[in-house]
Amino acid sequence: MTSHILTRSLDRSATVFLVIVATVGVLLPLSNLLLPAGSMFHVPTYLVALFGKYVCYAILALSIDLIWGYCGILSLGHGAFFALGGYAMGMYLMRQIGSRGVYGNPLLPDFMVFLNYPKLPWYWHGFDMFWFAALMVILVPGLLAFVFGWFAFRSRVTGVYLSIITQAMTYALLLGFFRNDFGFGGNNGLTDFKDILGFNVQADGTRAALFALSCLALIIGFLICRAVVTSKLGKVLIAVRDAESRTRFLGYRVESYKLFVFTLSACMAGVAGALYVPQVGIINPGEFAPGNSIEAVIWVAVGGRGTLTGAALGAIVVNYAKTVFTSGPLAPYWLFMLGALFILVTLLLPKGIIGTFNAWWEPYKAQRMSAAAESAALEDGVSEPNPAE
Repeated sequence: MTSHILTRSLDRSATVFLVIVATVGVLLPLSNLLLPAGSMFHVPTYLVALFGKYVCYAILALSIDLIWGYCGILSLGHGAFFALGGYAMGMYLMRQIGSRGVYGNPLLPDFMVFLNYPKLPWYWHGFDMFWFAALMVILVPGLLAFVFGWFAFRSRVTGVYLSIITQAMTYALLLGFFRNDFGFGGNNGLTDFKDILGFNVQADGTRAALFALSCLALIIGFLICRAVVTSKLGKVLIAVRDAESRTRFLGYRVESYKLFVFTLSACMAGVAGALYVPQVGIINPGEFAPGNSIEAVIWVAVGGRGTLTGAALGAIVVNYAKTVFTSGPLAPYWLFMLGALFILVTLLLPKGIIGTFNAWWEPYKAQRMSAAAESAALEDGVSEPNPAE
């Protein structure tokens, strides 16, 4: 039954996307590990980590497109769920350091020793076990999204008001995590990671494996999103997006649908954050910055809202451009360029890159299919009846 749902949810473009991601997820790590450094096809380790970061951003963009593109929920605070998943993984990585820290304390992370913590805070217990940390990566963002969505959607907060309170939520978390007495490293965050599951996080093999896992997570996330949006549930979500009051009038519990998809989206963002942290080597309160959430929305708008593949493509394209333009003489002007990109896309390509391509391709495809049908009919000797006969 499950395989039937997944097969039914995939069209040609979705299949091509999955094949490309799977191919890159296999070939890029192999080129890093197996080919010599002098080979023109060798991918350096730093690029593996950089591309892994892009893939994590693509998962975050997918989660935003699921709620914005198909349900009309514009969240400007999804970076909070991404950061919470990252902190859950960061806490596990900090517990793995043990006595190898600067102060040599086998139980307390270095920043806790420096701040004279008498003992490990209760909410840090359990993070020495990977399974517990992995559970928290999904549970903490999901629980926050569920509680937030319960109150927001039950109160029928929509539109710009919902966007504002999601931004207020992530800003409140930013201020909270900046405080040293909250036990999350303050403004320095969590860093200096050593191992993950017993493997050195700096080793080439570990970075290659993390990249492959990120690609696998992107594939799974994409399949989940496609299964949702192509099901009956997805049709209701689109109805909520296009005519919420009419959908409610027809008897659907709109709040329940919104709550489900919002919570699912937050869990996906948490997984993206958890994969992001060991590849970049740090997590700090800056990830909660409202600007990060707004930038993620821009990725989706550039790639194509309501397309899924466009969201992932937009995340990769915009972040690649960010890497290029923030490392040269144009670095001070990157934010202006990002803003100009968003304005131009809104005015000239309101459907984004993939959405615009689909709008151009569908009539051309229909015309080709019509011509092929007419040609086949003529070959079979079938023609329109002649009224004169």
